[in-house]
Amino acid sequence: MKVGLYSISCSGTWYNDRPALTVEQFIDTAKKYGYEGVEIDLKRPHGSPLDLTTARCQEIKAYAAKQGLEICGVAGNNNFTSPVPEHIENELLMVREQIRVAKDLGAPVLRLFVSWRGITMRNGIATYEVTAKHHTYYDAVDYELRQRAVTCFKECCQWAEESGVILALQNHHPIIETYVDMLDFVKWVDSPYFRCAFDVPCLGWKNPEFQSDAYVEKAVREVGDLQMISHANAEFVENPDGSISMVSFDPNVQPILTNYPAFIRALKQVGYQGYINYEFCHMPFRDGQVLGYAYIEKQIGLAQRYFSDLIANA
Repeated sequence: MKVGLYSISCSGTWYNDRPALTVEQFIDTAKKYGYEGVEIDLKRPHGSPLDLTTARCQEIKAYAAKQGLEICGVAGNNNFTSPVPEHIENELLMVREQIRVAKDLGAPVLRLFVSWRGITMRNGIATYEVTAKHHTYYDAVDYELRQRAVTCFKECCQWAEESGVILALQNHHPIIETYVDMLDFVKWVDSPYFRCAFDVPCLGWKNPEFQSDAYVEKAVREVGDLQMISHANAEFVENPDGSISMVSFDPNVQPILTNYPAFIRALKQVGYQGYINYEFCHMPFRDGQVLGYAYIEKQIGLAQRYFSDLIANA
């Protein structure tokens, strides 16, 4: 297994005390802290197909290679559940372009959602709260949402096959509530170009069962060789002896810590050799104040050490 860095961490989404890092600065940051690969978010400021011509992709690919880093994946932010035809056509067009960008960058995997609700910005920092409150499916019922998404994924798989890119569905809410939901979609789409981006935090933090050793190990076994890439969202502290410990980034949201030790141990058992990519993708709120980029960059450094140690010793 290898440890990568996902560019959402450095995109200016979660800090407003300095400009977003450029793609090259993001790659430099990954190299600085010892990451082996990078995953690029395919929206502005880093990876929108509106900005990434084939020539620009070749520049980024060459820069990463010069720094000794693999572009191990790219990430879309799609929503395939709207009953509005124009919405679906726009989403399909974006994913088709993202597949083109993945190919041009040499990225083997494009992460997709079923229904990404998006974010809004407040005082220059992202929040999930507004879209979670106001997002609508226009009274569509659950089976319609799932059928619509499957139809879209099947169309995307045709483009993925032509480009040699694997689409990896993340087990991320909404619509997907459990890893079994993710596996259902993979079964329904039924394509070797449609697999999994299984993330252990998305199993849930509210029910102790979902982060138990037994449940995590069972989920990893059932996903098995469908696993293509994984994300890890967490915060850490350095202990006096130099070891790294995970801490809750918000006890109201994360009352139970993610069971990364069991996850990585189980991944080893099933023979997974891909990437676990660290992402800082939540508001850095500590001691009653929103922190800035320096705190996030410190977390990027601590995360690399934490996951590298787990992989070595799990």
